[in-house]
Amino acid sequence: MNKKMNEDLQALVAQATSGDKNALEALIAGVQDMVFNLSLRMLGTFADAEDATQDILLKMITHLSSFRGDSAFTTWVFRIAVNHLKNYKKHMFAHHPLSFEYYGNDIENGKIQDVPDLTQSVEKDILAEELKMSCTNVMLQCLDTESRCIFILGTMFRIDSRIAGEILEMTPEAYRQRLSRIRKKMADFLGEYCGEYGSGRCKCKDRVNYAIESHRLNPLQLDYMEAVEIPIQTMIEVKNAMEDIDDLSQEFSFCKSYQSPERMKHLIQEFLDSTQLSIIQRP
Repeated sequence: MNKKMNEDLQALVAQATSGDKNALEALIAGVQDMVFNLSLRMLGTFADAEDATQDILLKMITHLSSFRGDSAFTTWVFRIAVNHLKNYKKHMFAHHPLSFEYYGNDIENGKIQDVPDLTQSVEKDILAEELKMSCTNVMLQCLDTESRCIFILGTMFRIDSRIAGEILEMTPEAYRQRLSRIRKKMADFLGEYCGEYGSGRCKCKDRVNYAIESHRLNPLQLDYMEAVEIPIQTMIEVKNAMEDIDDLSQEFSFCKSYQSPERMKHLIQEFLDSTQLSIIQRP
């Protein structure tokens, strides 16, 4: 993050904690997409990500007066978000954990040819694209919570290892080593099984009906197809580019970024309209 951007954020924080509602709204607008995308990758579904994002933003608002500028504002928000998400137990996969072994076995042995047409007149290409984005996102649930967080911060947000280490409370060297191992593990799995991002035989178009039957895909609720994709650079710029720690950066093009859903934005706005700004003002 450049010096001017950081100074502007510091000024907004000072204004917000002095009771300026417009400044608070600007702060929220600046980080809500970042928080939503982190939540989506950590939790696996849009619904769970929306709920967690609201929790995190409200936590940010109520703790805003504790921000002292010792680190960049986005680093501070990342730390709040990461700590919340690492301990989040209300999402679907907290009760139904996945593994690479389970995922691979399902790809190899799922009886996709035995399922009738369940597309409900929705174009199969659209459903296949939805399944592709959903599947690769859910695949992250095969990683343990901390490994998933390391992968997302390093691969999706391209965070400098010093900042990531600060967020995760580990040394930059440990973070780089773990990120490299995790990325290789993900790349190996994609290469073996996935025909969309690797050389495997699994093709989303062939598995659409199987995914519908197993409730992994709903033709009437296409969250990824309805979401507005945004360039990662417009969401957060912690550094111009991640350190060159391995040669796998192009393997993970499924790590796309999306605008926060409008319904979530409305709920946050309703909270701001109804609450007393004294909850964030410095004592």
